[in-house]
Amino acid sequence: MSPTVFKEAGYRFFFFSREEPRMHVHIVSEDGEAKFWLKPEIELAKNYRYSRKQLNEIESLVEKHYDELISAWQQHFPG
Repeated sequence: MSPTVFKEAGYRFFFFSREEPRMHVHIVSEDGEAKFWLKPEIELAKNYRYSRKQLNEIESLVEKHYDELISAWQQHFPG
């Protein structure tokens, strides 16, 4: 199961169920895939095929939707 938290600018931001416990979000589009840690701070964890410009755009979207991502994580992974 991989619930979508939101879609924006051609990117889908989502979680994988039953994955590692450290808070993070996955991002996918037709151009590539990435993973960003959310805690203790926003940080790129993995990148596959995104340019630096795209990663900057994605990171800006993660920052913009940070509270929404944290809330969605806590609802999806209670406890």
